[in-house]
Order: sequence, then structure tokens, then C-alpha cells
Amino acid sequence: MTEMLAPVDHSALAQLRAEFRGALVHPGDAEFDRVRAVWNGMHDRSPHLVARCVGAPDVAAALRYAAAAGRAVTVRGGGHNVAGTAVADEAVMIDLSLMRQVRVDPEALTAEADGGCLLGDVDAATTAHGLACPAGVVSHTGLAGLTLGGGYGWLARTWGLTCDHLVSAEVVLADGSIVEASEESHPELLWGLRGGGGNLGVVTRFTLRLRPVGEVFHRTGVFPLDQAPAALARYREFAEAQDNAMHAVGTLKVAGQQEWVPAELRGTPALFLTAAWFGEAAEGPARTDALFERAAGGRTQLMSYAQLQALGDFGEPHGHRYFTKSCYLTELSEGPVEQLVESARQLPSTLSAIDFEYLRGAISDDPGADAAFPRRDAPYICTVSAQWTDPAEDAACAAWSRTGVERLTPWQFGGAYVNYLQDEAPGKVAEVYGSERYERLAALKDRYDPQNVLAGNQNIAPATRR
Repeated sequence: MTEMLAPVDHSALAQLRAEFRGALVHPGDAEFDRVRAVWNGMHDRSPHLVARCVGAPDVAAALRYAAAAGRAVTVRGGGHNVAGTAVADEAVMIDLSLMRQVRVDPEALTAEADGGCLLGDVDAATTAHGLACPAGVVSHTGLAGLTLGGGYGWLARTWGLTCDHLVSAEVVLADGSIVEASEESHPELLWGLRGGGGNLGVVTRFTLRLRPVGEVFHRTGVFPLDQAPAALARYREFAEAQDNAMHAVGTLKVAGQQEWVPAELRGTPALFLTAAWFGEAAEGPARTDALFERAAGGRTQLMSYAQLQALGDFGEPHGHRYFTKSCYLTELSEGPVEQLVESARQLPSTLSAIDFEYLRGAISDDPGADAAFPRRDAPYICTVSAQWTDPAEDAACAAWSRTGVERLTPWQFGGAYVNYLQDEAPGKVAEVYGSERYERLAALKDRYDPQNVLAGNQNIAPATRR
């Protein structure tokens, strides 16, 4: 039976228009298709209304309207979440993408960033002062979703996760009230915002702790796929002994046409290893030689942190279709390596890839860090990412991604990274956080959103509604 949609509440809409300072975009408006679109082209959904907010009062007004009109709510920061949780049919989309100011205090080593900021906005403002907040690896990712789900990135082993650098936050609660979450005010809410998944409130301003960052030594090498097992044995030895100022990652993908890639490897599945060294740049070659001594080709660069952050931008463009599954691994021994290489032989498109990296370092230095983020002691993370453009390939590409992670089941550490969850079975979020963290988050949900208004993401359900 088809669910009946709530009729338009014209009185509530008139009240919203009277209070709202931003732009309200409706189906049929010239801008509607542009502003409703999210990064993952698989999610072509049509909201009831897009509320393009310019401040916390606009967010509060949109939440009050949704309650009065009987509409579900979604929240768009950068719109980059692979599961497309920023948009839903017939819901009110609270769109923060007009809110992108960043204010840096270089003396206090902090930055205030609006809830719609992209990582590139933060990097541009902070690196002008020789500072950075550890964040993700694609500059058009939204700061909000990344931070609220954790925040792995190039500096994670050196300084920790993005959520570990959240000092305070301006939060619009589900009932429209506005609070400041900090160590002095609503400290338990601040704990939940540090990696708890983001459905406790709408964050309209992040205050972030900054770190000094200088020139980065960056080195990449490519290996034929039949040499991947030996190269990954060396990677395992290298990565597990590396200094916290080093971050080494691997990718299995179809080699491109770059001049430093040998001609015989171009257009074929290959292994790419990359190391970023954040210590003295002059030490970079000696620090990384052991990882690349048998590479078929490679490239070495000195770059700014902002340039490093933008390296992944062109490989994940808006509008392509994406399906991602991920898992943590206990080890990168012969068994999982064999399965990774087999999945690479079966890449469903030239755009798809398998990424993996050794974690720990500063991420796990304080396993009791005051944050909701779980699984800090996970050794490796692996992401099997399908990317394609033809809707006719949806089923095959998604199946490859699922199968790629299922192959790794015997070596999985447990849990998952909440920002990569997609079409999961019931109970997966509880598994991700573990019983103690999940119950603590559920208690926060009971306090701050007992009606589960903010349910349009990987949801922590209130205890009263389970």
C-alpha cells in the first residue's frame, strides 16, 4: 500500500517564509535540481523543500516547519556521504551549503568553521597561517559529516582524527533550540559529536584545534599486479614500523596514463603505494626508500598540505555513481592479500578501486580518548569502492564491492567506519559502536532528540523507540 504524503501546510509554510533569511527552494524552481543533487549520482531523490540556511536561526525555523508540516528531515553539509543521507523524497532538506565561512585565530591555534564548509575551505584558511586541522583526503568533502563520523586523513597517524580536534560546537537541537556544546556546557553532547555519527543535532559552527604543518614529502610507486603480494609484504613490514610522522597507504586500481607510469602498465590493474612524510622534508627519501626500491615507476614531490589535500579531488567527481563497503582488518598477511589481489583482477570499471592503510599511531595513542569514536585500536582499514557512470551497471558494481569485503571476513577486526556505512543490515550501527558506547549515545539521543527527528543518517535510535 502506498504511504500517504502529508499535504502542504500553507500556514506553517507562511510562518517559515516570515522567519527565514536564506532561500527556500521548491520542486519546479529553476534551482531545485541543482541544490537537491548530492555527490553520489545513485541518489536521485526529490525533497519536499530545500531550506538553504544562512545561520542557526534558519536551521531552527526549518526544523519547526518540518514538525508542524509532518515532514521528515535530512541535513546537507557537503552532500558527500556515499549513502546519500543528505536527501530523501518528500523530506525537508536543511541545506547548510551557503554557510562556508572560516575564521582562524592563529594565536589560539583554533578555527571556527560554519556547518556547510568543505575541507578545502578550512585548508585554504588555515594553511595561510602554517596551520591545519587533520581531515579527510578529498577537499570537496563536507567538514560536518567527516567530523561527526570521525575523520581519517593524511595527518591522522601524526595528530589524530578530525573529531579529536573538535573544541566546541554551536548545535541546533531537534526542537529548534540552539546550544553551545563544550567542555563547560553540554559536555556529554560534545562527547557524542566527536565521532558519534551526527544525529544528535545540526551543527552550524565547529570550533577546531589546529596544528602546525609545513611542506610535505610525497612519494608514489606503481607495481605490476603479479608483484603485488611481494610488494604488500614489504608494505606491511614498513607500515607497522613507521614513525607517527609517516602515513603510508595502498590502492589497487587500473593504472592511468601518467608519464611516470610504465607504458606496459597503463590501462591494467596495478598496485600503487603512497607515503606522506610530515617530518623534515630532507629526510623523506631515506625514510621511504625501503617501500619503493622495487617499484616499476614512481614520482616524488614536495608540496604544501593544501596541495596534498586536493590530490584526490579529480578521482571522485560529483555526479558519478558510487558504492562503497569497508572493514577493519587485523592483519595484511598472505591470506587477505590474496583476496585483495583477486578482487583487483575483477575490477568492474576503470574508475573502481580498493584502498587500504595501516592506522594506529596517534589514533590509538589514547584508547580512552574523550570521544564517541570507536575502534581506535584497529590496525588496518580497507575500502572496496565501486565507481561508474552507467545506471545499467549498478547491480554488478555494487555486488563487486560487497563481495570484495565479504572475501576478507576471516581477517576482519570487527565494526566498521560509520562514514562508509551503506545499505547495512539492522543492528550494524550498534555493532560499530559496541554496546557501551551505543547505549551512551542512545541516552544522549533520548535527551536531545527523543522523537528521532534527525533520523536521516546512520542512526542511533533513542532507547525509548527501540
